[in-house]
Amino acid sequence: MHKKAFITGVTGQDGSYLSEFLLDKGYEVHGLIRRSSSFNISRIAHLHQDRHVRENKFHIHYGDLSDGSSLTNLILRIQPDELYNLAAQSHVMSSFTMPVFTGAIDGLAPLSILEVIRTSGLPIKYYQASTSELFGAMPPPQNEETRFYPRSPYAAAKLYAYWTTVNYREAYGIHASNGILFNHESPRRGETFVTRKISQGVAQIKMGLLKKLYLGNLDAIRDWGYAKEYVESMWLMLQQPQPSDYVVATGIGASVRDFCERAFNRVELNWEDHVVFDESYIRPTEVNALIGDPTKAKTHLGWAAKTHWDELADLMVDSDLRNLQR
Repeated sequence: MHKKAFITGVTGQDGSYLSEFLLDKGYEVHGLIRRSSSFNISRIAHLHQDRHVRENKFHIHYGDLSDGSSLTNLILRIQPDELYNLAAQSHVMSSFTMPVFTGAIDGLAPLSILEVIRTSGLPIKYYQASTSELFGAMPPPQNEETRFYPRSPYAAAKLYAYWTTVNYREAYGIHASNGILFNHESPRRGETFVTRKISQGVAQIKMGLLKKLYLGNLDAIRDWGYAKEYVESMWLMLQQPQPSDYVVATGIGASVRDFCERAFNRVELNWEDHVVFDESYIRPTEVNALIGDPTKAKTHLGWAAKTHWDELADLMVDSDLRNLQR
């Protein structure tokens, strides 16, 4: 019998890469998607159409994290071996304008999932997508022992989910782990996130389709890794005999300015000729620097990042250029 995995947020960047990874491992993968007037499954369309569907290995289910009853019915029907909760309102700036919605989806929905696992008695291993934004104002490097100091409604909601996961692990013996993933990017990243905004903007400027790129805090420092590599760490956490919480990062920081400069250099342009500061992108409370210490992940999981921020900038620009040229 193949292992079964259930992934919420399957249409997102991480969900699509994780689906590919698990299918390659021989899993039967079930993904949760929200029903909408537009059938937005572009990141998993190749999985939805190819041999994985014909072989009955990849399934999509309609549902919503805010609908506890439908979520319960799905989990009980699928009875997965592993459940990866990747779905979230994940845009930090948007959480300031939609704090209640963010709290419900990012904070309370994980509690609902854990309650289903607890009450069902099913031996489901649970992965909670946590975030480096939990550390907020704490100086880098940040690791599993660093105090949390969230600086946004998004981070505060994720903090609730983090501690709920820990509590259900300790109180009920559920194999539940938090992956505290630092910023992880790819050509599949949403277009409103700064790295993809930069790579797409660079490609458009190079092709003569855009003149200026408007950005916010250029001094913010982040630890950027490649999402395609990071999904392996999620799987590795659920293969451990005992659940735990792990920082997943490259251990190397770079500023938004650094990322800009590298991206524009890729197409032989000077970033200062094209980037314009726009104060509307400044958060009400800023997070200055997030750089992870992935020692525990390397020691316990045998996982280490292979792609760092500079190579990541190159591959994202190259991808967006190819898309435009096509």
